[in-house]
Amino acid sequence: MTAPARLLVVGASASGLTTVEAVRRKGYSGEVVVIGDEPHAPYDRPPLSKQVLSGAWEAERATLRTDEVLSGLDADFVLGEEAVALDVPTRTVRTAAGRELSADAVVIATGVRARALPGQDGLAGVHVLRSLDDALALKTDLRPGARLVVVGEGVLGSEIAATACALGLDVTLTGPLDAPMALQVGPMVSGLLADLHRERGVRLRLGAGCAGLTGRDGRVTGVELTTGETLPADVVVVAIGAAPATQWLADSGLALDNGVVCDSRCRAADGIYAVGDVARFHHEGYGRLVRLENRTNATEQAAAVAAVILGEDRPYAPVPYFWTDQFDAKLQVHGMLPADAEVEIVEGEVAARRFVARYTSDGVVTGVLGWNMPKQTRLRRQEVVDGLHTPVSTP
Repeated sequence: MTAPARLLVVGASASGLTTVEAVRRKGYSGEVVVIGDEPHAPYDRPPLSKQVLSGAWEAERATLRTDEVLSGLDADFVLGEEAVALDVPTRTVRTAAGRELSADAVVIATGVRARALPGQDGLAGVHVLRSLDDALALKTDLRPGARLVVVGEGVLGSEIAATACALGLDVTLTGPLDAPMALQVGPMVSGLLADLHRERGVRLRLGAGCAGLTGRDGRVTGVELTTGETLPADVVVVAIGAAPATQWLADSGLALDNGVVCDSRCRAADGIYAVGDVARFHHEGYGRLVRLENRTNATEQAAAVAAVILGEDRPYAPVPYFWTDQFDAKLQVHGMLPADAEVEIVEGEVAARRFVARYTSDGVVTGVLGWNMPKQTRLRRQEVVDGLHTPVSTP
């Protein structure tokens, strides 16, 4: 396979940047263009809900590479210009400014967009948190003593609630499930997270959906629940998940179904690939399509695609991994944690809040979760690798 003369990466994200770095490390000397819809150089997203939001980091610290390092990649970064269409046969991307860029290989790295509640755009004090600008806008509203309602009890919502509580806000976390991160970690660990949040001062109003927002004079005043209750709020963060940023590909002819559908090499069409949060690829270990929204996958998948572009023929079949920091708890998850899995504590003690839990389905280890035991959790990862030959059902 001949290396492409020109590589076009759509998305100046962690996965987009890693794609460029990986091909350069492998000796690729062709032309590289990166299109990004934000004006910022590539930055890291996990610190946005923690270090940047809390003020522990200045925004610049989240930047992934210095200007000097980016310049050394010999790539043309076209920032602040959104891609609006892709012609698959010619591999041509059109931008909102009318620019048309063609390449021999195109990598789609456009990530996801935060979901919103109906009517939230017209109310001041209502935020989502996906981009650096989102984090900075929310940070200005996080005044000690202000009443913050976080709508969404998943990973992001739980992290924001923890960060804001530590900043001295009056925080309420709400969502339809019974405990923080119940969908991601199951009932035992989510119950422990609920205890942790309550102990630190977060009000949990869970098990009820959001019916809408209330406002006065153009500013939010509360969150209406499906129970009829209204939670008073000075600030609201909507953290109800994200949708793959594929709207610009609607007329492209690519298969779009909860992301850009790809084969096991992350190939969506001849010469067109997808990486990161936007990619839904065939995982040969699980025997099905998966889409992984986490920082580790963004870089691992980009490196795998870079190798495929340059002629290697290997499937991408990672052990999924994510982590979250909330208050003094660091949780790390390797693999999948099915809702019906058997859970066994294999290291440490739950009461001490230092433990490793092993998740098993039909006798196969599908995942391990560590709470403040990073080294021991990492060592248990091999058990997940050993179980990958058996496809399992996950939520």
